[in-house]
Amino acid sequence: MLAPVKLLSATRQNLWRLTFIRTLVLAAQAGSVGLAYWLDLLPLPWLQLGVTLMFSMVLCAFTAIRLRTSWPVTELEYALQLACDLFIHSVLLYFSGGSTNPFVSYYLVPLTIAAVTLPWRYSVVLSGIALTLYTLLLARFYPLQTFPIARENLQVYGMWLSFALAAAVITFFAARMAEELRRQEELRAIRREEGLRDQQLLAVATQAAGAAHELGTPLATMSVLLKEMRQDHPDPLLQDDLSVLQDQVKLCKETLQQLVRAAEANRRLAVEMQEVTQWLDEALNRWHLMRPEASYRFHLLGQGPVPRLAPPPDLTQALLNLLNNAADACPEGLEVRLDWDAENLTISIRDHGAGVPLAIAEQIGKPFFTTKGKGFGLGLFLSKASVTRAGGSVKLYSHEEGGTLTELRLPRAARGDDHE
Repeated sequence: MLAPVKLLSATRQNLWRLTFIRTLVLAAQAGSVGLAYWLDLLPLPWLQLGVTLMFSMVLCAFTAIRLRTSWPVTELEYALQLACDLFIHSVLLYFSGGSTNPFVSYYLVPLTIAAVTLPWRYSVVLSGIALTLYTLLLARFYPLQTFPIARENLQVYGMWLSFALAAAVITFFAARMAEELRRQEELRAIRREEGLRDQQLLAVATQAAGAAHELGTPLATMSVLLKEMRQDHPDPLLQDDLSVLQDQVKLCKETLQQLVRAAEANRRLAVEMQEVTQWLDEALNRWHLMRPEASYRFHLLGQGPVPRLAPPPDLTQALLNLLNNAADACPEGLEVRLDWDAENLTISIRDHGAGVPLAIAEQIGKPFFTTKGKGFGLGLFLSKASVTRAGGSVKLYSHEEGGTLTELRLPRAARGDDHE
C-alpha cells in the first residue's frame, strides 16, 4: 500500500519556516558577536548578549519540539512567535548601540513575514510593537565606545550585511509563501473539479440504477419473443439473425445481472486477486462478444513475472468503454498492448480512425460531450472517473501514423500487486 501523506496546515508550515529562518539568523548573530569578542573590535556587554542569544536558542529548540506534536498551530501563537523575535532583536540592539546599530533595519523582516502570512489585525499590532521598541531605542541604549573612523567603517559594513541578510530572508520567505499559495490554489482547483465530477457521477448513477431496474422486463419479453420466432420461422438466414439478436439480449441481461453483483461486491469489498493477463483476456473476450464485427491483435510487451491485481468491477467496465470507443472510430485492425514496469501497468489501445481533432481534444472526456453521431458522451467520462478512483489515468493521443492511441495507466502498488 502507498504510504499516507501527512498534510500540514499553512500556519504550521509557516512556523516551521520561521523557526528555520530564526536558526539561521541566530547563527549569524552568534557568529558576529563571537567574532567581535575574539578580535576585540568593540567593548560590549558580552554576558548580557550571551544570555539573550541563549534565550533565542532555547526558543528555537522549544518551537521545533512543539511542532512535532499534534497540537494545532493557531494564528495567535504564530503572531506571538514573531513578537518574541521583535523583543529578542530589540534586546540585542539595546546592548549594541541601539538605533545607531545598522542591524536596526532587521525590524522589517518579521513585519514583512507578518504582512504576508497573518490577518491585518495581527500585522497592525506587530507593527505597533516594532515602532514602540524602535522609538525606545532612540532614547535608551548601551552606548558603544570606539573611535569615530572605526565606528563609521563598522556602520557601513554593518548596513551592507544587514541589507543582505534582510533581503535574503524576505526573498526566501516570500518565494516559499508564493509557492505554497500556488500549491494550495491548485489543490482547491482539483478538489472543485473532483466535487463537480462526483456530482455528475451521482446523477448518472441515479439514472443508471433506475434504467437498469426498468430494462429487466422488456429484455425478458424480447427473449421470449425471439425464442418463439425461432420456433415459428425455420428460414436459415432468419435463424442466423435471430441467433445474433438472442445473444445480444442475453448479453444485456448478463450485464444487468453483473451490475447488481458488482454493487453487492463493492458493498462487501469482495474483489479477487488475479493476474493482469487473465483479467485482460476475460475483458477482451467479453468485449469481442459485444462487438463481433471488430478485429484486434494483442501484444504482450511486459517482461518478467506477470503482476497481479484486484480490479474492481467498474475498472473492467472502464476498459470495455475504451475498447468500444476505439471500435467506433475504426473496428478493424485494433492493437491492444500490455506492458508494465516496477511502478505501473500500461494498457495501450490504438485504432486506425480519423484521430483526435486538436480543436476538441480538451473537451473529450467531459460528460455529455461526444464526437460521434450516436451515444450520450458518457463512456470516456465514466472510464476516466473509474480509472482515477483506482489511482490511474487515461490519456488520448493522436498517433503519428494516424488514428488514436488510448493509454490506460494503473499503479501496481495501489492495486495490491504482490511479488512475494
